[in-house]
Amino acid sequence: MTDNQQVSGSYWIQTAPGDRYPALTDDLDVDVAVIGGGIAGLCTARELARAGRSVAVLEAGRIAAGVTGHTTAKITALHTLVYDKLRRTRGAEGARLYARSQAEAIEHTADLVSELGIDCDWERRSAYTFVRDAGRVEELRAEARAAREAGLPASFVTDTGLPFPVAGAVEVTGQAQFHPRAYLLALARDLAAHGGHIHEDTTVLGLDEGEPCRVSTANGATVTARDVVVATHYPVFDRALLFARLSPRRELVVAGTLPAGRDPGGMYITPDENTRSVRTAPYGEDGTRRLLVVTGEHFTPGTGDTRAGFERLAAWAREHFPDVELTHRWATQDTTPTDTVPLVGPLHHGARHAYVATGFNGWGMSGGMMAGLLLTAQITGEECAWSGLYDPRRLKPAVREAPSFLRTQAEVARHFVGDRLRPSPPVESLPPGEGAVVRADGHRLAVYRDEDGSLHAVSARCTHLGCLVDFNAAERAWECPCHGSRFDTDGKVIQGPATKPLEQREI
Repeated sequence: MTDNQQVSGSYWIQTAPGDRYPALTDDLDVDVAVIGGGIAGLCTARELARAGRSVAVLEAGRIAAGVTGHTTAKITALHTLVYDKLRRTRGAEGARLYARSQAEAIEHTADLVSELGIDCDWERRSAYTFVRDAGRVEELRAEARAAREAGLPASFVTDTGLPFPVAGAVEVTGQAQFHPRAYLLALARDLAAHGGHIHEDTTVLGLDEGEPCRVSTANGATVTARDVVVATHYPVFDRALLFARLSPRRELVVAGTLPAGRDPGGMYITPDENTRSVRTAPYGEDGTRRLLVVTGEHFTPGTGDTRAGFERLAAWAREHFPDVELTHRWATQDTTPTDTVPLVGPLHHGARHAYVATGFNGWGMSGGMMAGLLLTAQITGEECAWSGLYDPRRLKPAVREAPSFLRTQAEVARHFVGDRLRPSPPVESLPPGEGAVVRADGHRLAVYRDEDGSLHAVSARCTHLGCLVDFNAAERAWECPCHGSRFDTDGKVIQGPATKPLEQREI
């Protein structure tokens, strides 16, 4: 199968379609409203329901089909090169709390898989961060020491199961991987069995943080709740100004089958080569083949040549795994906090009953599981040792994150101003299947020409904070480079933080 013949869509979603949940059409009164049906939202909702709280999950699309449905699905406490940095910025205790919180979340999930009998291809594997450049070996040795001092079973190694030599790697044993959507669909069923409400196709538009809180939806229904959790990957509410501390990152994924004997036998990632992440998963019933999943080529949404990125990633996969038969390709999106650590806890300084979970920096599986345990503890009034580490209101690290914060805001400003100065192509030059931002009657329009030659025009101004979108040709979507909102060719929201579609325009 050639690159052009690969299925464009997530393997996880295609192999676990799941049941539909109804849209919310009537007002609802619960203890906790959870906005967002990804791994953080569903894990939080399920833990709260088990703790005796009545819970409603409100998802704009389908549960476990957004970022979570497009993940690589590694469940590990080894997050590339985080521990040496944490030791320097948060101290030894901060690094230990980070490792402990992630490791406990993984083990809690393993217990749930066993307790509920979830068929989700759960496998224990070692996780590796590797480099091929000998000049970075000392960096990895320092990371191995820091991870080990933080409490992880970490070591520096030079031998791995990869089909090429490495200069060095950090190995952490006893980590895991799974089928993320199969797991979360089972978790959703358990949530429903404990009285939880799940509503898909329910876009949240407003949050009144009174006592009680009130959540308004595009369907016209209102949810009244004592507590509200915002778990929409990128927060849909700007009152906490978290968008100033988060930057969006999109990554490409190619997947296909290879002989089981070629399985590298672990979960691998390198910060080099614009990131390369490798893992396999069970495939078929006879066990003769495995699914190879390769991730990389990260970029800011709305920038770069996505088609060329897919080609480079596929070429890398074929070069290093010549027996692979690529069958799928898709993309995923992450948010990177300016100080590395996710933001999980009260939504803002004045919040009493509103919470947030965001900024997982590409490690949303263990991070989302951790967030479910942490937020449940906070809402039920229990102690949690790492609440302070993840607190979105944290002040002391703000000085340390200032350079990263300024870079993030400079990049946003560059797009906000510079994108308005770009020359626009003539509409007549657009071939079928392509889109571009053009100028018409003094306005910037996002124009797409479909395969039949018809033009579809919407405002190019993102409905979140007003940056101009750009066209992702490989995925046929309009993307905002400032905060990562994504829209289909008719302007409908695919991914937030935007909640309103691009305005329709005539051309």
